[in-house]
Amino acid sequence: MFDITRLKSIRKRLEMTQHQFAKHAGVSQSLIAKIESNSTDPSYSNAVKIEEAVTLLSKEKEPEAKSVMSNKVFSVDACASAKEIIVVMKKNSISQVPVLETGHVIGLVSETSLLEQDLAKVKVLQAKDIMTEPPPIVSEKTKLSVIAALLRQFPIVLIRQNTQLTGVITKADLLRALV
Repeated sequence: MFDITRLKSIRKRLEMTQHQFAKHAGVSQSLIAKIESNSTDPSYSNAVKIEEAVTLLSKEKEPEAKSVMSNKVFSVDACASAKEIIVVMKKNSISQVPVLETGHVIGLVSETSLLEQDLAKVKVLQAKDIMTEPPPIVSEKTKLSVIAALLRQFPIVLIRQNTQLTGVITKADLLRALV
């Protein structure tokens, strides 16, 4: 059960009036006012209604991938040389780049995957030789909580609308959105 004493701050974060929130929760506005002023404790059934409303409204109000993604998607072909990849990364100030083959993401080349190669041989390698597993690809409507969970495991998340890559989100993009 959530902390009912935090109802006022939660409701304000949701940018709702007491009346609007009460309507969503299926309780009276006066009950919300009394709970927020600590003058009453709700019944169990009303507390459940309020908690369900908070959960539902929080999910609806959560920002989506589209609101924080970078619209510039830089990628390389599977046959691109290591030198070409480094030029793309340096020119665009990025630390990783998706690898495409016939329009499909097949892997990811990062600064780390480049540095893990034998530096004497790196000049003759292609993206398909250097790449690691492909990053996750999600829709523009994916909630930021899901993106945050993915970024704990991957350095980048790709955003796709239909079959087209439309953006990327890195940890830096997500942190920038939090500020």
